[in-house]
Amino acid sequence: MVKINGHELNIAGKTLAEYLASANYDPKRIAVERNGEIVPKAKYGETVLEDGDNVEIVSFVGGG
Repeated sequence: MVKINGHELNIAGKTLAEYLASANYDPKRIAVERNGEIVPKAKYGETVLEDGDNVEIVSFVGGG
């Protein structure tokens, strides 16, 4: 199980990019932290989610 923003999901083995696409996140408008470390956008496709990972996804919102 992988914890994403406080919710446990059975997505171990997927890449971060696969999860983000399936959840309709726009990679250009988010930042991802995995186990306390920021994941560079260039690494989303090669970052494989593992059992016990704790992931936080923060969306940026424009305004003015």
